[in-house]
Amino acid sequence: MTATEAETEVRGSPMTIQQVSRLSGLSEPTLRYYEKIRLIPAVDRDRDSGHRRYHPRVVETIKALGCLRSTGMSVRDMRAYLSHLDEGARGAAPLRDLFQRNADRLEREIALMEVRLRYLRLKADMWDARERADAGAEHRAIEELTDVIDTLQP
Repeated sequence: MTATEAETEVRGSPMTIQQVSRLSGLSEPTLRYYEKIRLIPAVDRDRDSGHRRYHPRVVETIKALGCLRSTGMSVRDMRAYLSHLDEGARGAAPLRDLFQRNADRLEREIALMEVRLRYLRLKADMWDARERADAGAEHRAIEELTDVIDTLQP
């Protein structure tokens, strides 16, 4: 499905759970869960098959939730996001704070992932040096690994 086809479907007729899953990046079980916990409203069902049919407005909300979920945002924060959307200027400060807090969290996670990546690269360097019988390079890698390991400790 091309982006244009997907946008046409979002604006047009109701979509199946498979279509919404592809469009939002959220799995079908996650979509069912979000409905169960009322993060999204109850989804209409096809009269004949009983299958879920997502209306365009709900699909837009789900797409936003998919973006938020991909950042690691909690369900609690997604719920807060949705609750402040219609508050206009009154909701701006809580939304700013919510996004700033999540940006800070994600920045810390990225920093930690960079340390973990450095650890893996140094381990590869250490084993490469050992394979080449380069004791000096192996020793340097081990020294750097010790420093990296110290930063990973709580």
